[in-house]
Amino acid sequence: MSVREKINGDFLYYFDQGKVTDAYQVFGAHLVKDENGYICACEFALYAPNADKIYIIGEWNYYQEGQTEMYCIDEKGIWYARIEGNYEWKAYKYVIYTKNGQRLIKADPYAFFSAYRPAQDSKVYDIDGYWWNDQDWMFTHEKSYDKPLAIYEMHLGSWRKKPDGSFYTTAELAPMVVDYIKQYGFTHVEVMPVYEHPLDMSWGYQGTGYYSVSARWGVPKDFMYFVDLCHQNGIGVIMDWVPGHICRDAHGLYMFDGTPLYEYSKPEDRENVEWGTANLDLGKGTTRSFLFSNAMFYMNYFHIDGFRVDAVSNLIYWLGNCNRGVNEGACDFLRQCSRLIFGKDDRVLFMAEDSSAYGNVTKPVDFGGLGFNYKWDMGWMNDTLKYFKLDPIYRKYHHHQLTFSMMYFYSEQFCLPLSHDEVVHCKGSLLNKMPGDRWQQFANYRLLLGYMFTHPGKKLLFMGDELSTYDEWHYEGELAWNIRQYPDHDASARFVRDMTLVYKYHAPLWQADYSTNGFYWIQADNADQSLYIFARVANDPKDQLVVVMNCTPNTYDNYRIGVPEADFYEEVINSDKDIYGGSNRINPFHLPVQDYGQDNQAHSILMTIPPLGISILKPIYVPKPVVEEVKEEKEEKPVKKAAPKKKVEKTEEPEKKAAKRPAVKAPAKSGTKETKKKTS
Repeated sequence: MSVREKINGDFLYYFDQGKVTDAYQVFGAHLVKDENGYICACEFALYAPNADKIYIIGEWNYYQEGQTEMYCIDEKGIWYARIEGNYEWKAYKYVIYTKNGQRLIKADPYAFFSAYRPAQDSKVYDIDGYWWNDQDWMFTHEKSYDKPLAIYEMHLGSWRKKPDGSFYTTAELAPMVVDYIKQYGFTHVEVMPVYEHPLDMSWGYQGTGYYSVSARWGVPKDFMYFVDLCHQNGIGVIMDWVPGHICRDAHGLYMFDGTPLYEYSKPEDRENVEWGTANLDLGKGTTRSFLFSNAMFYMNYFHIDGFRVDAVSNLIYWLGNCNRGVNEGACDFLRQCSRLIFGKDDRVLFMAEDSSAYGNVTKPVDFGGLGFNYKWDMGWMNDTLKYFKLDPIYRKYHHHQLTFSMMYFYSEQFCLPLSHDEVVHCKGSLLNKMPGDRWQQFANYRLLLGYMFTHPGKKLLFMGDELSTYDEWHYEGELAWNIRQYPDHDASARFVRDMTLVYKYHAPLWQADYSTNGFYWIQADNADQSLYIFARVANDPKDQLVVVMNCTPNTYDNYRIGVPEADFYEEVINSDKDIYGGSNRINPFHLPVQDYGQDNQAHSILMTIPPLGISILKPIYVPKPVVEEVKEEKEEKPVKKAAPKKKVEKTEEPEKKAAKRPAVKAPAKSGTKETKKKTS
């Protein structure tokens, strides 16, 4: 069916109502193929109700107005044009003359591809035809609630660059990223916004081409290959999605036809002065159709496994200000978006980057929630980093900062983020945030990451944090890959890898994340020693891990801690091990469990607690010998068949019967004839 045939009364009605989820099949530039599969024409469709006249200018007409004119085919403001020939890869723009006399030059909001910045053109692109090889992943991967979920957040443009400083395409990055993520044991990769944006400094969060994967990283099918290869290797792909605000550049979506077509009408609601962007009106039907279709576009064409929605607090409250009240239109948009996404695939990750205290963010829509299935725990992140910045001598006065998170943890389904926002704008890298001398900085760094991986909740770590770099992240460079040549950094990177693998392959650390049965404190109030001891429990109550954290540089030998019942405990990982750059205060042998109560536990062990370290202990159960009960069974004599009856004779008294026996002959003397006969 041609684009022109799809534009009918039903489509226009539902588009205006915010119920269209495949608007990209109508709007934009669409190549027409003949019966032999050859491109023979291109159809253009554009929504601009305030336009009086529209021209398409492009490479084929030398950007001259008047040669390719569009025609309004509906009173609601849909414009259409068809030009014959093969226009694949051709650059173009729209020249819009508004009803109030403005002349605007705009990129196509629904373009599948764009010119390389600083050019602002859209490009005609054939989005169809990629051959996927991820069928196993698409049909077999499961929901993540009771599975390990460790996300590696990355910026495609600065993870690694070519020797000349230019960008790798996503197809070129794909094998490098996949090998690296598998080495470290992460389950998913989250890419910062991939769609077109004019300014590198925005990291993609101020977009202009929502349907166009940025030309910085190749063509759209390159990104399809990136996702495909990740899936073939068991790695999910999440993308950052920004439905709340747009770039104000003149060629973008902003004031598209001279009116706030997608934004709020009131300037005080529309203009986001702090970020220099414009807020989208998520209550408008046209805006909803645009964004709902965009989410479905990435799920259908790119097999995306999840969306991390940016700045949700700015959607829930007007401009993020709770004093202005709840933005009901935006909240309803999020609920409808949740219904749409989970209706398509209930395994999708729909994550809220939300710093507000608004409730029920991760509760299903049918139960009164916003419909996300995960929320970033910004409170945990802030409290944790504040605590770890403190000199250990002062930590006992802030002991609650590491225990408070469990007071509210079960109110939402939280993900623990150490994201890009924590290592930019002069905040310093994770390693640079740590106090003390060089040794203590690395020890604190390992302790911090060990704490994140053992605390309930799913995990997110920004690229480069696994390398323990001193420099904070910058979008113009690349990760400090050469830092692995230095022993301290290499040892810390090894710890992150091993800690991620311990997390991934030990069910107590993820199977019951959101059940109150999955966690309990053993020592929560030992502020004087800055010790934290807790247990993580899988669905099988016997499958537990005991986590011991020491947030001071003191070592404790033969320290007694309470533990759940077992025969022995063995140390799974210890951040103070020498291979991680520690002092090797470890527990190399099995620790026998004693019937001595401690910490409200009936049993205890004596262990070495390392300085500024974390130790994870696993119970060992010695199989008891199976003793079979031997039952004394009475021997039953075989039942003999009755003998045939004989003639009954009269019985006599024993004495009389014995008297009738024949007399026994006396033995013959030695040498007699009888004796010789017997002995011969």
